[in-house]
Amino acid sequence: MDTARREFLAGERPDDVLMFLADEAVANPDGLLSIGEATDRGVVLVVPGDRGRSAFESAVGVDPMNFAGAAMGTEGEIAPDLAAGDCPSAHPDEPGEDHRVRFVFAFAEAANPEVGGLYAEGDVIHAYAACTCGTTYSDRWVAGDRPVPDEDE
Repeated sequence: MDTARREFLAGERPDDVLMFLADEAVANPDGLLSIGEATDRGVVLVVPGDRGRSAFESAVGVDPMNFAGAAMGTEGEIAPDLAAGDCPSAHPDEPGEDHRVRFVFAFAEAANPEVGGLYAEGDVIHAYAACTCGTTYSDRWVAGDRPVPDEDE
């Protein structure tokens, strides 16, 4: 895992956004490798907020804030590394279904003790995912609370 993603997940890059784009979600995933980190299924980019929102919309054709608003209505589990997830529409008894993350958009929100809940505990990572089945879902957690793979994994 590269330094930018590790810093983002630790809450050290609050002005940046992170996006994971599966290879099949974008027309030219190889073109993103010069500015992102390759994973086994796609690329992760950590970029300044405004630029990141624009890049996300250009890459997947969806306004990130509209996407986040729609995904917020369904809770799911997004992996700690933000490059995978467990779709809430998946049914374990139907193994032929296709449920893989197509893309993720994430940002951090500063701690706010006055709001309470997670926000009283620290900076909060907000993550929104789109599944290959069409379901969109969200997850959130306190930055640094979920273990991420070691540097060499």
